[in-house]
Amino acid sequence: MIIIKNRQEQEAMRLAGRVAARVLDDVARYVRPGLTTLELDRYGAERIAHYGGKSAFLGYRGYPCHLCISVNEVVVHGIASERRLEFGDIVSLDVGVVYRGFIGDNARTVSVGGCSPERQRLMDVTEEALRRGVAAARPGNRVSDISRAVQECVESA
Repeated sequence: MIIIKNRQEQEAMRLAGRVAARVLDDVARYVRPGLTTLELDRYGAERIAHYGGKSAFLGYRGYPCHLCISVNEVVVHGIASERRLEFGDIVSLDVGVVYRGFIGDNARTVSVGGCSPERQRLMDVTEEALRRGVAAARPGNRVSDISRAVQECVESA
């Protein structure tokens, strides 16, 4: 079932997205070598509270953290720990914020203090594949059109 939101609800959704984006910007800037992912999660919790939100992840189906932090080989939804970030690591940050009854959720991948050309290429190709997938998500297209756009981008890189 499709539920159409009224203007107030749409604006509340936009605000939740903006709060999540601000938190993500803050956390991405805070990433540095030597920091543990648990310290990064605590910082994310502070930023969420600063903007008047609440973590959408903490406690959801028992999830123990405020953010999802995935380092290198961890694919998605990594759980914060005492793992220390090292120069050249690739870190995916996923932020979900409940704000005024709506959820803003976004993610970004960053390198810790810079990275090798190979890892930078991986991040660049991944971002371009995302852009092409989003561009293919339009009325009349199928999910297969989106996945084709992503696959062709990656395979041609």
